[in-house]
Amino acid sequence: MAKKKFRIERDSMGAMKVPSDALWAAQTQRNIANFPISGQRFPRAFLEAIGLVKGCCAAANAGLGLMKGRVAKAVQAGAWQVAAGEVDDHFPLDVFQTGSGTNTNMNANEVIAALASKHLKAKVHPNDQVNMCQSSNDVIPTTIHVAAHLETSKKLIPALKHLEKTIRRKAKSVDTVVKTGRTHLMDAMPVRLSQELGAWATQIGNGVKRLESTLPRIAELAIGGTAVGTGINAPKAFGPKVAAELKKRTGIAFKAAPDRFEKLAAQDAAVELSGQLKTIAVSFMKIANDLRWMNSGPNCGLGEITLEGLAPGSSIMPGKINPIIPEATAMVCARVIGNDATIAIAGQSGNFQLNVMLPVLAFDLLQSIEILTNTAGLLADKTIAGFAANKKHVGDLAERNPILVTALNPITGYDLGAKIAKRAYREGRKVKEVAAEMTTLSNGKLDRLLDPAVLTRGGVLKK
Repeated sequence: MAKKKFRIERDSMGAMKVPSDALWAAQTQRNIANFPISGQRFPRAFLEAIGLVKGCCAAANAGLGLMKGRVAKAVQAGAWQVAAGEVDDHFPLDVFQTGSGTNTNMNANEVIAALASKHLKAKVHPNDQVNMCQSSNDVIPTTIHVAAHLETSKKLIPALKHLEKTIRRKAKSVDTVVKTGRTHLMDAMPVRLSQELGAWATQIGNGVKRLESTLPRIAELAIGGTAVGTGINAPKAFGPKVAAELKKRTGIAFKAAPDRFEKLAAQDAAVELSGQLKTIAVSFMKIANDLRWMNSGPNCGLGEITLEGLAPGSSIMPGKINPIIPEATAMVCARVIGNDATIAIAGQSGNFQLNVMLPVLAFDLLQSIEILTNTAGLLADKTIAGFAANKKHVGDLAERNPILVTALNPITGYDLGAKIAKRAYREGRKVKEVAAEMTTLSNGKLDRLLDPAVLTRGGVLKK
């Protein structure tokens, strides 16, 4: 094997040996050694956002006359390369690092400086030029908000809308399927399968509304606050100028936060967004578990639907097919709920003028958005769209359901209805047959009063 080559780079603490082909410099190399913790790196969404932020900062500095045009263009060119994912391998740092994310901010500064130096054919300084008018303390919170907004608005919300639309389309196709409703997992009054699915779709639609209500606060950016929120070493126009540049690049109405101290010291908007993600995860878990129960069987479970077979379900039992997407969905939900707990703790860690758990907050927030986005598509396309309703089976069960006697309450009263239901269950007979023997109601009237399809429309039945 060829011997690895190194070069010497220096920072304020001294010299460091850096791999000769690395775009990073001394500070990044120093912190590779400092944090050998998890091997987990910042995700693509975060790196895209930090590239966008750095490029827009350079544009703002040029527009304010603080940076020469040629230098600003070189810095922007390097930043756009970072945003595009061309140099992701040059961001080696562990997520578990300095709580402000300073190490990753400097990693970005060093990488962009190296790229800009190539474009400019002259030395570009990572601190004095790439990081001009900035601090890690406002760059990292800004990057979290930019990344979270982009991933939520451009990916998660469209995926959720697709899922809602798919559920509603499926509901329409099964509107004539009448099944036994269940409360406490016990037989209850009948419902149409479309009504059950419609509730799922409403859950997803409400999740979209919750996200949309939070995004305006995510669009408020810390940039311009620099070290502690005062904006030291940056003109007052810098933050608004960066936000305007980001709006031009992304089409999102980013704006400089009206209170930059709050944006550095707290991460309440990110905590709020995580809470909305947790609520969506709770909705997904409910839907996934309903699907698993409805698909259970085929002979000894509910057997109300048959999910599309996607893979063999057992290494020992031939022919077994498992509900693999709902199971994966449940695991995703558990992770999102766990991430929310971590984000809540991270959000509490604002000590005076700075939150010191920004990296793990960023990682978990973006992971939750990503896995919910991907799961929404799988639920829509590989689960909801393709399942078959076992109409005859659920119809037969609905007709035999002793709880249908509830419809007779206005006529017979609760006590007689209970006796009819218990006898029907004990003797394994239909409620209609037993009610014909225990009441004076005609068969025709009983047929009308106990029609499961009619009962799904609710209301008080006429005597």
